[in-house]
Amino acid sequence: MAEPIQLTSDVLVIGGGPAACWAALAAREAGCSVVLVDKGYVGTSGATAPSNTGTWFATTKERRAKLIAERVKSSEGLADLRQMGRVIDTATQHLHVLAERGYRFPRDDEGALYIANLRGPDYMRFLRQLLVRAGVTVRDHHPALELLTAGEVVAGAAGFARQLGQNWEARAGAVVLATGGCAFGSRILGATGLTGDGQLMAAELGARLSGMEFSSQYGIVPLHSSVNKGLPYFWASFYRADGSAIEIPPGERFAVLARESLSGPLQARLDRATGAVPDALRRGQPNCFLPFERAGIDPFAQLFPIALRAEGTVRGTGGLKRADDACGVGIPGLFAAGDTLERQDIAGAATGGGGPNASWAIATGLWSGKGAAAFAQRLGPRAAERPVRPAGQVGLRPAADARALDPAEAVALVRAEMLPVERNFFRRAPTLNASLSRLDAAWATLRDHGQGEGATAFRLREAAALLASSRWAYRAAAARGETRGMHRRLDAPAGTPALAHRLTLAGIDQPVLSFDRPPQEAAAS
Repeated sequence: MAEPIQLTSDVLVIGGGPAACWAALAAREAGCSVVLVDKGYVGTSGATAPSNTGTWFATTKERRAKLIAERVKSSEGLADLRQMGRVIDTATQHLHVLAERGYRFPRDDEGALYIANLRGPDYMRFLRQLLVRAGVTVRDHHPALELLTAGEVVAGAAGFARQLGQNWEARAGAVVLATGGCAFGSRILGATGLTGDGQLMAAELGARLSGMEFSSQYGIVPLHSSVNKGLPYFWASFYRADGSAIEIPPGERFAVLARESLSGPLQARLDRATGAVPDALRRGQPNCFLPFERAGIDPFAQLFPIALRAEGTVRGTGGLKRADDACGVGIPGLFAAGDTLERQDIAGAATGGGGPNASWAIATGLWSGKGAAAFAQRLGPRAAERPVRPAGQVGLRPAADARALDPAEAVALVRAEMLPVERNFFRRAPTLNASLSRLDAAWATLRDHGQGEGATAFRLREAAALLASSRWAYRAAAARGETRGMHRRLDAPAGTPALAHRLTLAGIDQPVLSFDRPPQEAAAS
């Protein structure tokens, strides 16, 4: 194989979604040179690019207070009032910055900017244009496989340029991980590349995780599609295969549908959308209706089959534990943003999917980019000259003897253990323990024998990240012996006040778990 491609910058950003783009822009505007690498094409990869998403913003004190109060109520004691306010304020400011820089938000009937929604394809294309104009070096199809360190400090990353067939090495003064969450191999829209890579790379250096038990959010999809956008289903009625209606009490939609799915196929019809609503939905959520048009289905008049698809930590809340306001993760020179971080600050035990997560990506992207820039500037211009060592292990450097392993087998196991409703949506100790036994065995095999180069190393590392994320999620679920938010234990159906704390994990092979005290502001609420 040819010599590795050499890249150098003050700040290296790993990822290609909105959080990565905002981090790169913030670091560049702080005066740093920036390289951004992504496993896909920046502008089309990730969960935001093919979708529309709401935003979490407030232009008045009253609306800000209302938004925070609503999230505190659903967070079940795990949110942070101060961080919620920071996210809302930062996101609101920079949604307007988007408009000032030329992003075409629609306007309402009174001519005011309608910043409550971002059109994913337009938004990500626009962010890419801003990166190019700002002078950020963008390297598409360059997945990162491992971090590089200089002593105890993160000093870059290494990976594989898929289209060039070459390895690459990037030296930097600081690194931002914005690789997204982990979808556990679920085939929801935009989630193919969301395998938990950043979380694994950081954990290999000792970074901690939190909220991984809140990884059991599911979305409704038409059976013929991967589109998991939930907004249209607020106007849906649901039916069993025999056409009988399913009665759903307020706030119980997912739990009822999950139980019903265990008995047989489900159907839906958007028959509660009347008047101008169908046209508004088609115009506001066009990506949701294209699959229906292709299938010749009128979803407002005809029944269509649906399924529940796992969304993992993408719409869950788990991820790397934030150590400070600059989104450092406790390792010098390493920062994280977006779904790579845990979102309990704004969501607690509930999903932050949609508007809160979109605004979290903006805010944490900006904070991490500024934090990384400040760290790199303190090191000075010769930071890239430091001797480095690679930090990656599983899939790259086997603990025992290297053997030919098929990463697809590990991916298939993760899907089998993490996606079924009866295993992950409804949890019980025996099921969790049985799954962990199988996942642990697969992890040990990959740890001891997995080794590859180039494209093989890339797939092995994705498999390792999926296994690591699955094991963290189920270990945390087993430790939280109660039902709280999206974490549902059939063998512990009530909440336990003594467990109203965040659960932190440290380590990969034998994770150590501990309950934290809740943030002071949340506890006071």
